[in-house]
Amino acid sequence: MRTVDAAGLKIGDDHPPRIMGVLNVSKESPYKPSVFNDPSEAAEYVDSELIDEGADIVDVGLESANKRLDVLSAEDELERLDTALSVLDHVSGDAVFSIETRYHEVAEAALEQGFDMVNDICGFADPEMPRVCEEFDAAVAKMASPPDLTCPGAIEEVDDIYDALERNGFTDKTIVDPAFGGWSEAKTLEHDRETFDRLREFRGYGYPILVSINRKNFLRDVAGRSTEDALPVSLAATSMAVERGAHIIRTHDVRETRDAALIGHEFKRRRVREPGDVSVEELDVTTPREAARHLDRIGANRDFATESVTRVFELEGLSADDREELAAAAADAGAVLAGGDTGSTGALLIGTPAALDRLEHVVADASPALEAALETMTQTVN
Repeated sequence: MRTVDAAGLKIGDDHPPRIMGVLNVSKESPYKPSVFNDPSEAAEYVDSELIDEGADIVDVGLESANKRLDVLSAEDELERLDTALSVLDHVSGDAVFSIETRYHEVAEAALEQGFDMVNDICGFADPEMPRVCEEFDAAVAKMASPPDLTCPGAIEEVDDIYDALERNGFTDKTIVDPAFGGWSEAKTLEHDRETFDRLREFRGYGYPILVSINRKNFLRDVAGRSTEDALPVSLAATSMAVERGAHIIRTHDVRETRDAALIGHEFKRRRVREPGDVSVEELDVTTPREAARHLDRIGANRDFATESVTRVFELEGLSADDREELAAAAADAGAVLAGGDTGSTGALLIGTPAALDRLEHVVADASPALEAALETMTQTVN
């Protein structure tokens, strides 16, 4: 996992999770507390409600990305950029300032006049965007989107999100964003849930990950909460996202989100990192699909994915004959059956997904109960 330097702010596994607060200079934005058109008032909000509360990055939006609203042109966004630049002049606190846009012309003008990084909500649908960011040596968040400047984030299936993030490549300072939220009519809450469930897979790109899950519908729906009452579910998901590998959390609730992110960071799995002549890093891989993403990154054969993680199942209620049969078959398949005391009906079956899949085919004389147990395991290992 590479570290991205965003105007001196280090983003990656070796650094704390970074908090991205939000300022909108667009009257269309649905979150009114973050919307300003007076630069001095906006600057006061940035200083007191974002930076003082723990924001490392301030993301400035020039227009609402609401799919129900008309998309502004690059010229329209450039007109609003003057207000955003005036905010920067009035801010006294220290933070990295990000411009949210889909147009390379706007990104270029913002970077020329004081912004530090870009949040591209259309994921390089403008093919000139990566060139501009590279010329300014600027970090850029790339949100998974179709190749269409009018449809930010409008992707449903998780595997299609991967294809979208790869479109038009990456810069050395890219940060990937899988695009949570209702960006299209076809995108369901279940799509977001699956994306969140598979969040570790996005580490396979080797670039830091940004997530924007603040009070999102797929979280509110779990607890049956309104937007106003959804902070607790957002904070729970924030800790989980950081534990699963997210590096930047974009939020309107800066102080609380910072604390939740730090908890996730404190208790996440510690990976070995030895950047010597031969560097060593333990990858955060828990499923074959996650392993496959890393194998793709280094150009290796995906067939190794099912041999890359170990699964452990507890079986209770084994007969003596089933236990003897399973122990012999496990050895042949490359798995292990660890049993308890003589007479115990329980055991632990340990093996890679590939070994457990082989096991179902090498058990010679299983009872119907054991056959059902093996079928259950093979349905879940991948």
